[in-house]
Amino acid sequence: MVITGLIVVLLLVLVVPFVNKTVEENLEPFLFVMGVAASIISGIMSMELALKALKEPIMIASAVFIAGALFFLLHNQFQTFINKVLTKIPITVFVFLTVALLGLISSVITAIIASIVLVEIIYLLPLERKQKVVVCIIACFSIGLGAALTPIGEPLATIAISKLDKSFFYLFNLLGKYVIPAVIAFGILGAIYVSRSSRSSVKAEAADANAEETVVMEQDTWKSIIVRALKVYLFVMALVFLGEGFQPLIDKYVLGLSPQLLYWVNMISAILDNATLTAAEISRQMTDTQVTAIIMGLLISGGMLIPGNIPNIVSASKLKISSKEWAAWGVPLGLIVMVFFFIILFFL
Repeated sequence: MVITGLIVVLLLVLVVPFVNKTVEENLEPFLFVMGVAASIISGIMSMELALKALKEPIMIASAVFIAGALFFLLHNQFQTFINKVLTKIPITVFVFLTVALLGLISSVITAIIASIVLVEIIYLLPLERKQKVVVCIIACFSIGLGAALTPIGEPLATIAISKLDKSFFYLFNLLGKYVIPAVIAFGILGAIYVSRSSRSSVKAEAADANAEETVVMEQDTWKSIIVRALKVYLFVMALVFLGEGFQPLIDKYVLGLSPQLLYWVNMISAILDNATLTAAEISRQMTDTQVTAIIMGLLISGGMLIPGNIPNIVSASKLKISSKEWAAWGVPLGLIVMVFFFIILFFL
């Protein structure tokens, strides 16, 4: 009965947000209810677990609020600075630095704030709409990977560290040798794309002509900053309950799978936020090889579609990028990177 109940909860988590728009728009409370249900079904609900769920989100939610507030206060100065930089260095160099640096620092400033900064930069780039969309997608792959190196970067890392009961720099030590070169490679890819696609069309006048038409951004307010931090808090809290509640299911069906199979199975994170799957799959009984396979599979495939990762959701929403536009570039790019890392992880 326990396993059956947990499978029902898992199916609800996987399916309901995609068939019910109200749930999709209120994902955090829905996941919280599902997490509590999973914990009760598993028989592990306790005061100790409740206190853990209250404590775990504090670090990342605080980071989201503080970074959001600082960016909000310094917004005008930031725009002035970016415009000056764009007049001093070539666009290809600027795109490389944007993609690589945001990926590298996202584990410190959080993936959400890195995404907000990215959106502001994309808005100011002297590029056509199609070029902006592609650069944005490449940058979101970079941010999604880089943010996982510390538990304050994104919920996936917070949940992984919590479930594995590891130190702050565990994921950095485990994944850094793969993630950091990948982030640099995405920066190079962004620069090459801009160089090849816009040799004759990248002009400041062209950007001014289509900026209004292509990008209408939603501006932050103090209310939106506070609400965003509270949503992140509730989201991580929900994932703690889900992760602990799904433990019997993990022990029965996941622990025995090979790392190679886990890597490809986690392509499902292209349609489901990868933090939710981390909560459902990670266990203290796993080896470092299994953990690496799970997390790398989740991180890479999470960039393929809009729902897969927080940077995608934030950027697509603010820049009005459609699911079809994202998939046209995100899916093939993600598949290429998945194959590349599969060879590195399991054959080299």
